Amino acid sequence: MKRVAVLGATGSIGGSTLDVIARHPDEFCASVLTAYRNVDALVDLCRTHRPQLAIIADPALESELARKLAAAGVPSGTAAGPAAITAAASSDLADVVVAAIVGAAGLESTLAAARAGKRLLLANKEAIVMAGPLLLAAVKAGGGMLIPLDSEHNAIFQCLPQDWPLAQDSNAPDGPRAVRRLILTASGGPFRGWTREQLQAVTPDQACAHPNWRMGRKISVDSATLMNKGLELIEAHHLFGMPADAIDIVVHPQSLVHSLVEYADGSLLAQLGLPDMRTAIAGALAWPARMTSGVGSLDLAACGTLGFEAPDRQVFRCLDLATAALRAGGDSPAILNAANEIAVAAFLSGTLPFLGIADVVESVLAELPGQAVVDVATLHERDATARATARRIVQHAC
Repeated sequence: MKRVAVLGATGSIGGSTLDVIARHPDEFCASVLTAYRNVDALVDLCRTHRPQLAIIADPALESELARKLAAAGVPSGTAAGPAAITAAASSDLADVVVAAIVGAAGLESTLAAARAGKRLLLANKEAIVMAGPLLLAAVKAGGGMLIPLDSEHNAIFQCLPQDWPLAQDSNAPDGPRAVRRLILTASGGPFRGWTREQLQAVTPDQACAHPNWRMGRKISVDSATLMNKGLELIEAHHLFGMPADAIDIVVHPQSLVHSLVEYADGSLLAQLGLPDMRTAIAGALAWPARMTSGVGSLDLAACGTLGFEAPDRQVFRCLDLATAALRAGGDSPAILNAANEIAVAAFLSGTLPFLGIADVVESVLAELPGQAVVDVATLHERDATARATARRIVQHAC
């Protein structure tokens, strides 16, 4: 029986993970569940999954959590605060850690799980965007394994050879790299084909109405701006050791081809499936085996045609901003991520127009040139500086 800690259990990834776990009660159990502030949702999950420990990120809500769990007859222990989540991620309560806390808030717990040698199922792309070298070093030091849950990176993981850490060594005696190129697919979001003029007055609800995936509001906005794809490009660089020039983005509106790998001989391997995160989650939990996920079969005949097109980088500027941050190196990706989180929050609150998101990110990157990534403490300081800078720019723009 593998014990699974689901960090961010009340979100969409958390819900999908728990659905998969519930389908295999003889193999997996949810041992730790965490939530940000939604006590009632966490209690409902605990009532169903009976974890050993339930953690609420806001310490002021722990007494309410404990009271409601007791009233529901659920014997789960309780804890509160970011430090408790980080401790649980590295504790003996879990063999597998699903890192699904949104944004920079998930960094410390993700690093803790890596250092402790857990099987780390990474849905928090911001952690690797901010601290890619530190996270990979932590995975290596801990002796565990990192498997990406993003549908695109999980697809690449499935299409690469299992010995890829050796295959990616360009100095290997067997000659040139086996892999020529990684191709990340993008749905194009709800505004695919729109002009900048059409985007002037779009609302948060419009931006969050993704055509294919059900996601949280922040990641939905990132998908609408194509920043999500920019963050995924940075993530792919760190996960698979490929330079920016060897990672391409292609818009695929149907979201059925989740990504592709091009090999040196010209072969393209793709992973296809319905747009349901349970496929990636089940594969990551069971790897190197496979197990049922609850996802139905893809009927290719019913799909008709599969379309592909280049992204509109003139309209959706965030993609090039992310690429520039990756090329700049150092902590520029962390600066990019921090500025984007503030800008997206401002857009969702109605204080910043949609097109202003890219403007804010560009201004912060220009004001804060990248510095070397030294340690987590320095990274947090730079993250805080970038957020303060972004807030100031947003305030002046309003």
